[in-house]
Amino acid sequence: MNEDNAAVRVIEDLRATALAGRAGDRMPSVRELMSRHRASPATVQQAIQRVAAEGLVEVRPGRGSYVAERTSATSHDLSWQAVALGEGRPGEELVANLLAVPKPEAIPLSSGYLDPDLQPTEALGLALSRAARRPASWGRVPVEGREELRAWFAKEAGGELRGGDMTVCAGAQEALATVFRGLGDRGDTVLVESPTYLGAIAAARDAGLKVVPVPADSDGVRPDLLRAAFERTGARLFYCQPLHANPHGAVLSDERRVEVMRIVRAVGAFLVEDDWARGFTIDGTAPPTLVSQDTDGHVVYVRSLTKVAAPGLRVAVIGARGPAGIRLKNTRSKQDLYVAGPLQEAAIDFVTSPVWRRHLRTLQQSLRSRRDALARAIGEHLPDFEIAKSSGGLHLWTKLPGGVDDLELTTAAAARDVVVFPGRPWFAAEPPGSFLRLTYGGAPEHVLAEGVRRLAGAVSAVGR
Repeated sequence: MNEDNAAVRVIEDLRATALAGRAGDRMPSVRELMSRHRASPATVQQAIQRVAAEGLVEVRPGRGSYVAERTSATSHDLSWQAVALGEGRPGEELVANLLAVPKPEAIPLSSGYLDPDLQPTEALGLALSRAARRPASWGRVPVEGREELRAWFAKEAGGELRGGDMTVCAGAQEALATVFRGLGDRGDTVLVESPTYLGAIAAARDAGLKVVPVPADSDGVRPDLLRAAFERTGARLFYCQPLHANPHGAVLSDERRVEVMRIVRAVGAFLVEDDWARGFTIDGTAPPTLVSQDTDGHVVYVRSLTKVAAPGLRVAVIGARGPAGIRLKNTRSKQDLYVAGPLQEAAIDFVTSPVWRRHLRTLQQSLRSRRDALARAIGEHLPDFEIAKSSGGLHLWTKLPGGVDDLELTTAAAARDVVVFPGRPWFAAEPPGSFLRLTYGGAPEHVLAEGVRRLAGAVSAVGR
């Protein structure tokens, strides 16, 4: 099943029902639409919002959706927009689906952010309060960001990067969009690990780039296939997550780090290092960044504070030297002038205080306990699930047993109020099987265990 087609079917169904009904008539429930069209809950919710925006449906929080009252037969006819907008953009709703907030009674086994209990919200609130009281926070901010914040990121990255090589962005997604737009031209090819972060796939395609996957295994991207991909495509961009790759959790091995850098230098390409999981290592010691071992400016470094702190701390950085750094700063300024001063000041206050290191130590201990709890629950209730090795990050990448479809399972799980995310959107091409990305950072241990128990019921229902 294609989720894009499911979205279209749900929208058309809702439109037809609303147009045929009378004002105040109850619309089909989310569960009914999910079952009817084999669509995920996020897809159904977005379809409802789309039709509500057209004025056909009224959403009443906590009660459902109803046929909206129309003042005239044509007052809400927005069908002309389909012609004006032209060809759709397949896959662009996937990031929104991933970020959709589940309903309160649902158990989140798929989340890109920390459980609120793990977020240092009190410390962040105090830091923001202090920043807000400083008049300079509210003034004009340099396009590249506050000097102190850029210097901190540069020190953390290590190697040859300096504060002047850094450009502050409003989160990693904006940083990736800036990199792909700044370093690629429409029609160019970007190589990505397979599987990889679906937000990077979406950002690259939105920039007009052709996304070509390079398979990875438990030691990271395969250098032999990376070399072949560069030779076949002539690409000059490679997107890589060397540390706890999202979704599969692999860490690029020491041997492969050397080989990957050798390949990138030989072809004269840029390697975009997404260091999203710095601070999330829970077994052993995290290796240094790739950029710290780069002497010739091939590595473009991206790191965010959002994942490791709180969703509201939309602060990230791009690090690049030479003409590439200048181009990326200029590209960034065309998208948005600068990140809000108070937020940058609060970030500086937070990461340069003792509470930052204390937060990381506490976080790593909690994540280790939650990862182990989730793995135990899967072993008990879903022994046929194959779990990829994970020494950090936020997720367990699981391969489903033969015959279990990841999209069908996602829908069946949602009907049992447990939210999971299917594996296939994380592949830029055809997936080699069915997978789920299960998150242990978004809920306490007992909730994770209950979520897996419900998921096991969904597996049984799909298998019938």
